[in-house]
Amino acid sequence: MSLSRRHFCGLIASTGALGFCGGCAVNPATGKEDLILVGAGDEKAIGLREHPKILAQFGGVYDDPSVTGYVASIGGRLAAATETPGLGFTFTLLNSPVVNAFALPGGYVYITRGLMALAQNEAELAGVLGHEIGHVSARHSAQRMSQTMLAQLGVGLLGAIVGGQSSQLAGGVAGLYLKSYSRDQEFEADMLGVRYMNRAGYDARAMASFLRGLRANSRLDAKIEGRPPGDIDAFDIGATHPRTIERVQRAVANSGKGRAGGKRQGRDDYLNTLDGMIFGDGPDQGYVLGQRFAHPKLRFEFTVPPGFALRNKLDRLTAASRKKGATIVFDAAPKPFQGSMAAYLSNVWARGARVQQLERITVNGMPAATGWVRGSGPKGPLAFRLIAIRFNARAIYRFLFAAPPSVMPSLSTAFQRTTYSFRRLTPAQVEDLKPRTLAIVEADSGDSSERLVQRMAFDAYRRERFNVLNGLEGSTPPKSGSRLKLVVRSG
Repeated sequence: MSLSRRHFCGLIASTGALGFCGGCAVNPATGKEDLILVGAGDEKAIGLREHPKILAQFGGVYDDPSVTGYVASIGGRLAAATETPGLGFTFTLLNSPVVNAFALPGGYVYITRGLMALAQNEAELAGVLGHEIGHVSARHSAQRMSQTMLAQLGVGLLGAIVGGQSSQLAGGVAGLYLKSYSRDQEFEADMLGVRYMNRAGYDARAMASFLRGLRANSRLDAKIEGRPPGDIDAFDIGATHPRTIERVQRAVANSGKGRAGGKRQGRDDYLNTLDGMIFGDGPDQGYVLGQRFAHPKLRFEFTVPPGFALRNKLDRLTAASRKKGATIVFDAAPKPFQGSMAAYLSNVWARGARVQQLERITVNGMPAATGWVRGSGPKGPLAFRLIAIRFNARAIYRFLFAAPPSVMPSLSTAFQRTTYSFRRLTPAQVEDLKPRTLAIVEADSGDSSERLVQRMAFDAYRRERFNVLNGLEGSTPPKSGSRLKLVVRSG
């Protein structure tokens, strides 16, 4: 049985069973008649409610009014070019090194400083913001929420309306709809984003050029962390926005038919804004320094074994060795505990598990405990070595070392060294810890790319990082007068 969208909307509305206030209406941005069970007021309320949670999850707002104001001004220019300029968009620059951008219902649009560092000019940033505005204008989040509501009403109701076969289809699609935007939705957001870029005077081709830079950055991250080239981290924008350069180019071509495209790229203004911005981890997140992690605010440090790639996340650190199939997880206990560390490890942290060889130890003057448990992972059995360390009356820090039982004995000494490398930082050590920042430099006629590369504040992959950061390839000498991004140690 074939059923048009209009026919379906009519049938849904005629039942009176759903009690929704959104209903089927023509979207002024897409020209489509969508089944939306969430009203515009509800979308705004949802965004307002979730906004503080996003700030908590992504390190808060980046603390530089000149940079955040610049982002808001670009977003405001694009929002004014939409079909609903009175919606009241809110643009937020998140203090996170993760490369991502997303939007909440009701016009809440977010980008991270990690993404901003990767873009080459204002037009590329406008392309990212325009794409997210496109999701809001097309009400893609509301569509997904509506699908959830329909699924919760039960497949039986849909079956009564549209028949058994369609009922089974609805039951299978409901869960998939919520995982990420579909390809059609991504293309629609690209089309709308390009439209808004053109109206605001930006060169829409920058949307595709940013995607090329994003792809290069994802590949470099995978290389550094020992992942396959096509493996995209779950927190990366590529994981939440399944787009291709070809589809973006098609959106640019389709949207530009019969219209005069914008020309603004705004590279100088953009680079002026980036100059001095924190790059990578900030003092609130702690610093990954090769195999060492140091946290100036919490005042501790430790090192992980060679061959383990450290990754700093909001609530924990991980270090993985794909070669050995081993992982280290470091975090803080979620609640204070007043008893001994042995009691904490066996009765709280590993409660319900059989802890073997439980032992009280001291780590650089701090009371601690260790033990191990058996478990399993996706690829088979694992041995877990647990370490709990009382840092002070309020804080307990934890190491979890995981490896296949056959590998664990060969790693025991390395894991022990990591445990006993955990120590407090002195005031002088805290003072020495400075964040990396972006520095904008102008190449002169005598500059070689290698000389600039050597100024990058990294121990490894300097050339690759320099190229990705500046949208370059190979080792071609920079043009005299060209402006480039470097990552340097501040202070």
